[in-house]
Amino acid sequence: MTAPGEGVSGGAGEGASTSSWTVTGMTCGHCVASVTEEIGALPGVEDVQVDLASGRVDVTSAEPLDRADVAAAVEEAGYALA
Repeated sequence: MTAPGEGVSGGAGEGASTSSWTVTGMTCGHCVASVTEEIGALPGVEDVQVDLASGRVDVTSAEPLDRADVAAAVEEAGYALA
């Protein structure tokens, strides 16, 4: 059993899943906001952190996310998963 908060980022609840993705094509803060909004709308997503410089997107969700769902959300924002 893990201690409270151990292995969980962003204060997410017990059993949360964190995944990292790389998004290509982002060039500005608006890009970051669009990707954050679209991924954040996926069921179970609790937190989305986007690093513009690297394209890295860290997502905390109640359950593991399916790559196809994340890819569709990113494409809706106008970008692509690497």
